Amino acid sequence: MEVIQVFNRPASRAFYSVAGRLLFIESNNLELRNLLQQLFSGWQLTPVSFPQQTPDVRITFNYSEILPAIPRDLNSFEIAEGGKCYTDGADFHLAIGNALVQLKSGSPVAVTVWLQELPETGNPLLARVGSFAVCAALRRFGLFDLHSAGVVTPGSEIGVVIVGPSGSGKSTLALQLVRSGWPYLSDDELLLSLADGLVEARGFRSFFAVSTDKGERFKDCFEPDAQRKEKAVPHFLLFTRLSHNENSNLNKLSQAETMTRLLRACPWATYDTSIAGENLELLSALARQASGFDLSAGRDLLAPGHASIWLTDALFSS
Repeated sequence: MEVIQVFNRPASRAFYSVAGRLLFIESNNLELRNLLQQLFSGWQLTPVSFPQQTPDVRITFNYSEILPAIPRDLNSFEIAEGGKCYTDGADFHLAIGNALVQLKSGSPVAVTVWLQELPETGNPLLARVGSFAVCAALRRFGLFDLHSAGVVTPGSEIGVVIVGPSGSGKSTLALQLVRSGWPYLSDDELLLSLADGLVEARGFRSFFAVSTDKGERFKDCFEPDAQRKEKAVPHFLLFTRLSHNENSNLNKLSQAETMTRLLRACPWATYDTSIAGENLELLSALARQASGFDLSAGRDLLAPGHASIWLTDALFSS
């Protein structure tokens, strides 16, 4: 895991880079700054001590008991897992719990986050608004987020993307493959980019969060002792769900069905209207580039070593 460096500048300010883009992060509260450092240390962002370029993105985190008013006459819609977005098509406000995120397009892209309460360590709200702030800004530069795990077949550069909502088993499957020697990108979120017609995937979160036997709400968080790849080209897309059966089943999808599944997994491809065209172009290229499969994950994939053997046979014989 990358260690946050001490910067020769005010403690509430830091620079990070990802995929050639420079992010400037600042906060108005020391305790909030410490929470952000802990959060960002688990993401695949590279700290930059002395930036050689103007930031592409500026994100400001504020602790304030009073949230700013949301402008009237904006279009609004509910988002998954709670929250409401208000937009005029270019800029938007996102209200989540006792937090508000505002994005304004420009140079640099400016994102401001307000928190009415300082969250405790491990509180998912800060991770959620922080991830939204970073990913929403990066979408303006052709880096599109996908809620998925990413692994690479051993001895190759063949990327396998495991797509599914929370509780679908994607982190557990990714961990089983990693334990069998598969390099990984991330267990939960990827950044996709399109260059010369080819889609590449980068990991966003470096640590794994796997459900314990206490239930889905309880997670073991750790960084696996395995090779982590900076990026990979996806050749296979697995849309996974838990079957609770003994044996797993894999069915090939048509290109049209693959595209439909991708759209379901990427709501911001239509929500974020200012960059929807580029996002849809990337998803269409991915549906053409990679073979899609419906994976009904059974208990057999939990047996040590079985997931690697079974999945390799199933994918390369289809």
